[in-house]
Amino acid sequence: MRLAVIADIHGNDLALEAVLADIDAQGITDIVNLGDHLSGPLNAARTGDILMERAIPSIRGNHDRYLLTVDPRDMGLSDRAAFDELKPEHREWLATLPVAHVHRQTFFLCHATPTDDETYWLEALTADGTVHRAARSAIEAEAVGIDYPIILCGHTHIPRVVRLSDGRLVVNPGSVGCPGYTDSRPVAHKVEAGSPHARYAIVEQSGTEWDVTFRSVTYDWTAMSQLAGRRNRLEWASVLATGFIA
Repeated sequence: MRLAVIADIHGNDLALEAVLADIDAQGITDIVNLGDHLSGPLNAARTGDILMERAIPSIRGNHDRYLLTVDPRDMGLSDRAAFDELKPEHREWLATLPVAHVHRQTFFLCHATPTDDETYWLEALTADGTVHRAARSAIEAEAVGIDYPIILCGHTHIPRVVRLSDGRLVVNPGSVGCPGYTDSRPVAHKVEAGSPHARYAIVEQSGTEWDVTFRSVTYDWTAMSQLAGRRNRLEWASVLATGFIA
């Protein structure tokens, strides 16, 4: 059993195309998608078209929820930029997506945690905004009742795998299309991948254990950075070009 895991595309169609091409080159036909598909100042509609055509099993992330439920006048800049591009068929597709999914009776899919689409799971924050790996006890507390060998999550854009005490793995594949961001909740902090690559993960059964491989894929990130710059989103322009927030 071999599965490609993608997440947090955020409207970056060129990154998505590069990742899907890399997955195809690996000979992998089984793919799942963990949400936050379209939000961003990039190419939301075209990203939606690609995902709808590929019919990849997908779930809804917090920004997908915002696109469906928040008044456009109250949306953040990235959500509003995406909303203004979307056609009815894109919103209809988002509305069909579940908040969680079990794939092949083996993989449990959620966006952030099994019970919330905004809470950090594999990461925690210190009072000064430093992002670090969460304690295993805290991670395990969120995994209670999820009786599948592989639990897949996204949201923080940080590739990470944590082995729980009972052998289950929790895997975050990193972000396909957004290698960093800032947030003010619960304290001001930033996440930086450190390079502009598009990221995903491969999970493969090896005997009774599971191998996890993180892939970093090149694509034309200069074009996407310039697009963000033309749309006056300088933070996005910086992180798309470098993996760091200027």
